Amino acid sequence: MGPSEITLQGWARQGSVAQSQLTYEAIRGCLNRSDAPYNGKETENYLQGSYANHTNIIGDSDVDVVQALSSTYYYDIDELSEQEKRAFHEGKGGAAGYTYRDFKTDVTAQLTKCFGTGVEARNKAIFVPGNSNRRDADVLACAQFRRYFRFNTVLDQGYHTGIVFWTNDGIRIVNFPKQHRDNCTSKNQSAQTYFKPNVRVLKNYRNAMIERGYIEQGLAPSYFLEGAMYNVPDHYFSYSHRETIAGSLDWLASCDRDSLRCANRLYKLLHPTSPVTWRREKFDTFIAAAIKFWAEY
Repeated sequence: MGPSEITLQGWARQGSVAQSQLTYEAIRGCLNRSDAPYNGKETENYLQGSYANHTNIIGDSDVDVVQALSSTYYYDIDELSEQEKRAFHEGKGGAAGYTYRDFKTDVTAQLTKCFGTGVEARNKAIFVPGNSNRRDADVLACAQFRRYFRFNTVLDQGYHTGIVFWTNDGIRIVNFPKQHRDNCTSKNQSAQTYFKPNVRVLKNYRNAMIERGYIEQGLAPSYFLEGAMYNVPDHYFSYSHRETIAGSLDWLASCDRDSLRCANRLYKLLHPTSPVTWRREKFDTFIAAAIKFWAEY
């Protein structure tokens, strides 16, 4: 039962890296030009998603690039005490004049200048069409976000640094891609380098389930599959992909759902309303279908 080890070894292979790197270099070169309308503002850009985390599979297409504005930041102080909130507002200073909306407009203009009228500001990211040398890319214009857990004075404060953006219909999205990347790297090391290859296996396994009609497209996005595997204890990961995937599915089927965390460790993996987490009913549907698929493969 289940795919053969040879099949899973093929599924564990990483997809193309060279063309994605060329794509990122071209995008970064455009964004960092001195003629950019946001020149003089503090910004940074980096890869996120499967290419950044080395979990991309053969057939993955879009390259995800973050273009973050650091000189303007947004924040969450819900975890602070009332005294700390007062200290925060006293020490924060005036509001920044250059907003996220200004920045997204300027990033879109800069990308259009470099890559032409095919550039399109979509609901979340800015789409940049590829060519013979570049893959399609999604550029996420965003601003720095700070989730505070301590604020006594400007010199005595603590916060988690993430990113924030708003969809075209006004939904605020906050996430922590650097923590996700770093934690996945640590997980791969603690799992004897078997974590990332088996994330790739599970992504391909999901694709096979879609092709054979076990689940619908969109039920199990790659980001959430990576998050699910992040929670599986290290001792389930081994040189055998069959043992790893079968054991991981069994563990996920019986685990405490409320204890599952996103790989960034700052969100629960399963939540009924958050725009950056998986719905529990979709998780349960996927795991049940995945175990059935294994039995009937």
